[in-house]
Amino acid sequence: MKTPHVFGIRHLSPGGAYHLRRFLNEIKPTAVLIEGPSDANDKIKYLTSPAVKPPIALLAYTEELPIETILYPFAEYSPEYQALLWAEENNAYSEFIDLPTEVFLAFDRARDINNEQGEHVSIYDRWASSAGEKDHEVYWERFFEHNLNKDNYRLAVYEYSKSIRELSEQQDRLFNTKEYAVNLIREAFMRRNINKAIENGHSPDKIVIVTGAYHASALLYSENDMSEEEFKKLNRKSCKITLMPYSYYKLSSQSGYGAGNNAPAYFEMMWKCMNERDLDRLPAYYLSQVTSHLRNSGTVRSSAEVIESVRLATALASLNGGSFPVLNDLKDAAITCLGHGELSVVAEAFARTEVGTSIGFLPEGVSQTPVQENFYRELKRLKLDKYRTAVLKDLDLDLRENRRVKSEEAAFLDLNRSFFLHRLRVLNISFGGFKGNSSQSGTWGESWALKWSPQAEIEMVEANLMGETIELATAFKFKDTLEKCQKISDAAKVINDACKCGMTESMETARVILQGLAVEAGDFLEIADTVRELAVIISYGDIRRFDSSHFIPLMQQLFLRGALLMMDACNCNDEASNKVLQGINDMNIVASEQFENIDEGIWLQVLRELSERDDRNPRLSGYAAAILLEKNLLSNEELSTEVSRRLSPGIEADLGAGWFEGLSMKNRYALLSRIALWQQLAEYVASLDKEQFQRALVFLRRAFGCFEASEKNRIAEILGEIWEVSVEDTSEYLNSDLEAEEEILDDLNDFDFGDI
Repeated sequence: MKTPHVFGIRHLSPGGAYHLRRFLNEIKPTAVLIEGPSDANDKIKYLTSPAVKPPIALLAYTEELPIETILYPFAEYSPEYQALLWAEENNAYSEFIDLPTEVFLAFDRARDINNEQGEHVSIYDRWASSAGEKDHEVYWERFFEHNLNKDNYRLAVYEYSKSIRELSEQQDRLFNTKEYAVNLIREAFMRRNINKAIENGHSPDKIVIVTGAYHASALLYSENDMSEEEFKKLNRKSCKITLMPYSYYKLSSQSGYGAGNNAPAYFEMMWKCMNERDLDRLPAYYLSQVTSHLRNSGTVRSSAEVIESVRLATALASLNGGSFPVLNDLKDAAITCLGHGELSVVAEAFARTEVGTSIGFLPEGVSQTPVQENFYRELKRLKLDKYRTAVLKDLDLDLRENRRVKSEEAAFLDLNRSFFLHRLRVLNISFGGFKGNSSQSGTWGESWALKWSPQAEIEMVEANLMGETIELATAFKFKDTLEKCQKISDAAKVINDACKCGMTESMETARVILQGLAVEAGDFLEIADTVRELAVIISYGDIRRFDSSHFIPLMQQLFLRGALLMMDACNCNDEASNKVLQGINDMNIVASEQFENIDEGIWLQVLRELSERDDRNPRLSGYAAAILLEKNLLSNEELSTEVSRRLSPGIEADLGAGWFEGLSMKNRYALLSRIALWQQLAEYVASLDKEQFQRALVFLRRAFGCFEASEKNRIAEILGEIWEVSVEDTSEYLNSDLEAEEEILDDLNDFDFGDI
């Protein structure tokens, strides 16, 4: 009786791909049936396009938020991918025969359906251990990947799968896992499609079934295939499928993808050597690549050391019962001969050689979501193609008009790049990491770190539910955020983001909403944050080519209200003062940068009042005095008077030391030039009893913690003058063993600070 041929493989197995192609050439089937999602059959024509460059992946995703996804990746050496290519090259019928993704997505998501090993990892490792190998990866490579004898791979995998299947089914039944039931459903459905192929006229002996090794022994049962009625009863989730580029990094076990392998670039080397009928070259190929990466990083190794590495790897393979070195043997040899016994020397070279930085490529016109297609068109238009790599690259942008070019598009290339990258940032598409504005360039310079990853493709699929282009999806995101907006600071952030994205309509919508929310705004911190955001937006005007003038009245209105609310906000404890201090700082920056649009006089008046108040948080009063001192609005006499008042003996520690901490947070150079201040501080600390000193120590340590080394040296000089000792003696004392002080600090762990 004629029966179909079952070829069991391991996903991403170069040996499996090599033997499968030889087997297909021998059988010359009319139909190649492959374990894969049956609703992706319309994507086969794209997968086999000559312009496609693996690694690539099928991505299935649900059509409603939250997005759930399934990935089916292919490398060049994937047996399934080579089966599809063979069928295309030989005019044979090819088809995916596994359950559709809409059914897979309805299964319990606690189970990783991409992971063939799933909950059976311990069984695989126990099997490898019984064969004398450290883990299943080493076992599989030694006993299957290197076996180039005709039919040995196929027959050995078939027998291996029966044994593993029996053990895993026992465990599944014992622990009542869902894996066993899911496998039975999948296999019944695959048998259904095999029988359909026979009914459609393909002779059974001209059908080759390519499936994971686990299922190989279960697909030729003539009965128990799934009926149409049973198929209709399966739960489903509405979904779509797209194609996406993939990367070797994501295929590696470092990325957490279970059905990947830990060394995709190494297995590509193996695939190349197999196709050249020269597998003996693999050890030298691998170790030469490791050596090359070492040399590039400045660690030079000789050819003789590479030769010794190859010899050692071969010897290790023999000791481990193999006829050919596996990756583990090669790495041990490299550590010994190239790392001189140190893993750390060769670790980075291992990663570069074994994982690599390869990413796939899909040409225009290949089935993708509209957002994906728009993304790649924009990369090309904005000349960002070269940044589509798995290696992080820096990009500096100059947003000003380039007057040396003729076309408007070229003149504002960097500005349009900025718009595009900020839109990706808003959509959480991880292609560009914003590093900020250059300290030298201000608003016209931006720094980015760009790196492509398959995760960006998944994020684009999520964005596709919000719009068919990057711009439309960003506009939807802004609209959705604004509809939920309850605070003026949130609306201001949308305006800022929309400004950076070059989306003026969204900016105007957000401005109107902010204007409405501002009527009831009464929180100083929120107002200060909003004022700072508006000031940044106004400063962007000319650079980002939009009219910022209609934001000025709103900023003025909120700034005045914030100035009037600040005094009440400063009536707070020390913990809350951190946030209030940030608000004061934001308001002060705006007053300085937007002096043409802001009534700075009101702000300075409020600061002076705060600096003189005794009934507000002393740290904040000290900070207000520091701002006035920085602006040269606090005379030496006024500062001396204030220091005498705040640091007089008898003043509570949290009041005096807290005020000094606030004072020391700005313009410390001005403080270092006033020896009288340090004299008063020294006298004040000396007047404290033990308990008061412990309270003061908290504030003083925070204050001095922000001083730089050179400033601390200057303090040592000042104290030397006050104590009438040499600078060297003072410095030695200040840097001596602080056993006594450490005991005090330990005591602080149990000290009751009350409401500090």
